[in-house]
Amino acid sequence: MRLNDVKPQKGSKKRRKRVGRGISAGQGASAGLGMRGQKSRSGSGTRPGFEGGQQPLYRRIPKLKGFPLINRRVYTTINVEKLNNLPANSEVTLESLKQCGILTTVKGELKILGNGELNVPLQVKAAAFTGQARAKIEAAGGSCETA
Repeated sequence: MRLNDVKPQKGSKKRRKRVGRGISAGQGASAGLGMRGQKSRSGSGTRPGFEGGQQPLYRRIPKLKGFPLINRRVYTTINVEKLNNLPANSEVTLESLKQCGILTTVKGELKILGNGELNVPLQVKAAAFTGQARAKIEAAGGSCETA
């Protein structure tokens, strides 16, 4: 037999404690609630999560603006419309875009986005493509290769 096995006898019922019924009711003058303060007054105490006027935890957490992704992938993005000035059937990589001056800074791997139109067939090698970008490159007669 363990403490978590102990149950009241079948059919037995314990009466609830009737507090606040005067000094002779068995809980003394303050009904077992202490002398003064919000928790000794009638009515409910404080709502769940109340911290006495201090900014509660559930209001402090949103200031953190979510939680950062560990090992987040950072891309250097470029739209399809910027690739229109390149010569036909040329190979497009991160290095080639930097050499011809289309890209000035490199933040990470190359990702091609689908904004704008493309009229030139190109062989594009990038880390990622959006669905629209892949469709536009292939519609112009080019090819997409994920590196």
